[in-house]
Amino acid sequence: MALEIAGKIYKILPEQTGAGKNGAWKKQEFIIETVEQYPKKICISAWGDKVDALQSYAPGDEVKVSFNLESREYNERWYTDVRVWKFEGNTPSSSGSAPQKKDKPKQTSPDVSTFHADSGEEDDLPF
Repeated sequence: MALEIAGKIYKILPEQTGAGKNGAWKKQEFIIETVEQYPKKICISAWGDKVDALQSYAPGDEVKVSFNLESREYNERWYTDVRVWKFEGNTPSSSGSAPQKKDKPKQTSPDVSTFHADSGEEDDLPF
């Protein structure tokens, strides 16, 4: 089962390493926040070479990740793992520096000093 989710990287947790019966392993979890009316934060795991791919991203970067869900039982309790298998989004530049972000048009807010409540001018607000 392959699923996808898009959002911003909220936080990257510390890398974990260890050794098991199949040899050395490394894992790093990160939190992605969806961009919707009610944003959700989801913890996703990167294993092996995907940990290296995760290093090219920083909190605030927009990404789309493809992942698999897997559950396993341990001591009569079930644990679910969300494992990334593909990243899409900002990639490091050819010089090896930090990911480049696309420039977003700045939203300008009106200058507060131009609005005077006691000026006597009638505004066109409906309330």
